[in-house]
Amino acid sequence: MAIQMIQIGELSRRTGCNIETIRYYERIGLLPIPPHRGRYRSYGSDDVARLGFVQRARELGFTLDEVRALLALAAGGQTSCAEVRDLATSHLKDVRVRIADLSRMEKILADAVLACDAGQDPGCPLLDTLYAEPAVGQENQP
Repeated sequence: MAIQMIQIGELSRRTGCNIETIRYYERIGLLPIPPHRGRYRSYGSDDVARLGFVQRARELGFTLDEVRALLALAAGGQTSCAEVRDLATSHLKDVRVRIADLSRMEKILADAVLACDAGQDPGCPLLDTLYAEPAVGQENQP
């Protein structure tokens, strides 16, 4: 059975990934540079699967370097499962920190919007919030 080769537009359609993003992933080494048929790039099923892997990892918030590491570990087979778990554990910790930061931001913004809705302050509560000095221990916190 012959391997079906597709052009970049079809790869984009199948994966939902922008053509420029595909080219970028090729430039930085997340996707291999495909062979050309004439002046067109030709992609196979392995490229579709690899791009899907990259997209799912990015959707989970993994950085490009982490995706690169995951791809390298995926090539290593079962022996690298513990390393993947370690990377995922570290990423999960970062996600939880971002969730906590977002929760703090949500509360501050919600309070400011409520104050705006109340209309009791002569100024703008949201702008006042942005000008306010951060609380002690919150200087670099969102």
